[in-house]
Amino acid sequence: MTVDEYTPQSGDPGIRIRHYDLVLDYRVSTNRLSGVATVRGTALAVTRTVSLDLVGLRATRVRAGDGADLAHRQSDRKLRVTLGRPLEAGEEFAFTVSYAGAPRPRRTRWGTIGWEELEDGVIVASQPTGAPTWFPCNDVPADKATYRIELTTDAAYTVVTGDAVVPPVRRGRRTWAIAYDVPTPTYLVTVQLGRYVRRPVDLGSVRGALVHPRALAPRVDADFADLPRMMAAFERCFGPYPLPGYTVVVTPDELEIPLEAQGVGVFGANHVDGRGGFERLIAHELAHQWFGNSVGVARWRDIWLNEGFACYAEWIWSEESGGADAHAKALAHHARLSKLPQDLVLSDPGPELMFDDRVYKRGALALHALRLTAGDAAFFELLREWTRRHRAATATTADFLALCAELAGAEAAAILPPWLDAPALPALPPLPA
Repeated sequence: MTVDEYTPQSGDPGIRIRHYDLVLDYRVSTNRLSGVATVRGTALAVTRTVSLDLVGLRATRVRAGDGADLAHRQSDRKLRVTLGRPLEAGEEFAFTVSYAGAPRPRRTRWGTIGWEELEDGVIVASQPTGAPTWFPCNDVPADKATYRIELTTDAAYTVVTGDAVVPPVRRGRRTWAIAYDVPTPTYLVTVQLGRYVRRPVDLGSVRGALVHPRALAPRVDADFADLPRMMAAFERCFGPYPLPGYTVVVTPDELEIPLEAQGVGVFGANHVDGRGGFERLIAHELAHQWFGNSVGVARWRDIWLNEGFACYAEWIWSEESGGADAHAKALAHHARLSKLPQDLVLSDPGPELMFDDRVYKRGALALHALRLTAGDAAFFELLREWTRRHRAATATTADFLALCAELAGAEAAAILPPWLDAPALPALPPLPA
C-alpha cells in the first residue's frame, strides 16, 4: 500500500489494519472523550514502528498483547508506536492505545471535519481525513477494516454508530454497541448523538430506521415516505443492498450538506421541509451505500466513482418516480457545465477540486454517455456487476474501464476516456434511434 497523493500526511504505507476494537466513554456536558483502541494489523514490510493518525487527543499508554508497555511518541498528527521486536513482511501485530481529551474537528483545505459538537449532541463527518479526531487509525481509503465499537454516554441521548439496537439504561447511562463486519474505511465510521427518537421503517429485506428529534417527525415522515420505493428501485438497478441495514439521521442543527456514512445517511433539519424539496439528496446518500461505501475508492483521485455514480442515481430516481428522465437531466447539466471553466480532469481533479460540484455532475454525465452508447440493458448489467465484483472492497478508474470493455465492448469503453482524462467537456452522444 502506498501513501495517497491527495492526503500525503495521512496513513502508514507499511501496514494494513484488519480490525479496530473501540471502547469509548463520552460526557456530553463537558465534551470529554476517553477511549481504549485495540488495533490489529499486518506489516507490509520489515518494520519495528507503526504510525497511526491521531489529532487533538492524547495517548497516555500503549500496551502489547501480553500487557507489556510499548514506547510511543506523539506529534500533533501522528502516534508512533515502537513494537517489542521487528516484524517481517506479512507478520501480524496487535496493541492497545489508551487515550483521552476534548475532541474537536480539524481544520483542512476541505473545511473543518471530524468529531464536532452540535448545540446538544455530536456529529462525526470525517471525509476525507477526519477520523483521527476521535480514534487512532490508519486514515487512508484503501485500508478497509472491520470494527467493534462500544460507546457509553448519558441515557438521554440516542447514539447512531451504524445499525445498532437501543440498549438498556444502567445508572443513568447507556452503552451502545455495534459491529462493522463489512470492511469499512476509517472516514465512513461515524458517531451521531442527540436527543432523538428512533423508529423502524420498512425497507423490504433491509433493516431500516429513522432517527430524528421528535418535533421533526411530521416533516421526516413526509420527506422519507418514498424511501422504501427508492430502496427497491436501486436494488433493481444496482444489485442487492450491500450492508445489513440503513439508518437515516436528521439532526436538529442545520448542515451545509447531507453526508454518507457506513449504513447511515445524515441530514440537517434544513434538508427536511415536509414537501420533498430535497428528494434528490435522499437518493444521493442512499446510492452511496453501493457506490463509495461498499465499492470504495482505492485512492482519492478516483472520487468520481463515488460522487458521479451517486449523482447519476439522483437522475435514475427522477426517472423511476415519474420526474424528468435522465437524458433531460443530462442535457440541462451539460449546458450548465459548458459555461463553467474547462480546467478539471475528472480522473485526477487534484485535492483542491476533488469535491467540486463539477466532479459530481461531469461524473454523472460520463455515465450517461456510457448508457447512451451501450444501451440500457448492458449499462445496468454493468452497474450490477461492478457492485457485485468489488463488493466490500476498493476499486480504481482503471478497474471500471476494464469492466466496461469486458461487458459492454470496446466501443462503449472508448466513450469514457475523453470524459475522464481531458479538461474539455465532450458532447453527449445522441439518443439511440
